[in-house]
Amino acid sequence: MMEEKRTIFDYLAQVMIIFGFTMLILDIFCLAFGDSARDISALFALGAQGVPISVSFQFLGVAALLTGARYVFFTDGIIKKMPVWLRCVCMLSFAVLIIAAFIILFHWFPVGMWQPWVMFFLCFGLSFLGSCLFVTLKEKAENRRMEEALRRLKEREENTK
Repeated sequence: MMEEKRTIFDYLAQVMIIFGFTMLILDIFCLAFGDSARDISALFALGAQGVPISVSFQFLGVAALLTGARYVFFTDGIIKKMPVWLRCVCMLSFAVLIIAAFIILFHWFPVGMWQPWVMFFLCFGLSFLGSCLFVTLKEKAENRRMEEALRRLKEREENTK
């Protein structure tokens, strides 16, 4: 089986998917909690009006780093002998560390408050589960298309005999 060659456009597309999804979630949170969290978090500095531009660029940076990590942990050309489960653990750990670093560096919320951390892990968990669901559904759809193409190919071969 031939592996498809990845390009910079594949990387950028993945960055934009992650960025778009996270910004959608953040926009919903701004509408729901923005005004009450305005004085607590840099994420909600504009209240329910939306996300500050600086925060948008920070989230773009997180998306780029996470996409880069995904290519490192899930491309056989870089890590060949690591089991898939360990790659997933490493990827999740890296994601939590990167996001925690951004939280601390950019004061997304007060580090000493437990409530924002609970919300962060809840949101991260929901995003992770949503991503897993999306990837699983996409893989099943691709497998169905491949099975259908293989079935048609076999039928064509049988008809030519």
